[in-house]
Amino acid sequence: MSVKSPEAFRTISEVSKDLSLPQHVLRFWETKFVQIKPIKRGGGRRYYRPEDVRLLRGIKSLLYNDGYTIRGVQKVIKENGTRQLLDVDRENNYFTANQKNTTDNVLSQSHTSHHSLSDMKRKKLMTVLEDLVQLRKKLEEDK
Repeated sequence: MSVKSPEAFRTISEVSKDLSLPQHVLRFWETKFVQIKPIKRGGGRRYYRPEDVRLLRGIKSLLYNDGYTIRGVQKVIKENGTRQLLDVDRENNYFTANQKNTTDNVLSQSHTSHHSLSDMKRKKLMTVLEDLVQLRKKLEEDK
């Protein structure tokens, strides 16, 4: 069996194997994330573009590694677009670190947030997040 080019389209079974996810999860995510649009051929066979696979990898990372809910990932995509998610597979906490830096910059510039959280509550949540990240690092060091 030959190795496919990085630009080649992938079947659902190939993507499922690559991401270590059942096929039904990929189909379910298609219903929850309109940004995932595999090409469907005769018989309903799905073919995923490389961008779809990278997006799926980013969604998986947020859901499984960073603890986001589906609704949370939908909100992230709505607010930030898919650009950050396309490269999130480089490092598991890439998005969390970027989001923290972005939030800190917004708070330090005293802009009014478009979220319903006050600046004080946001700062407290960011402190809790920092504590959790530090605890995670300690747990990983202990392994």
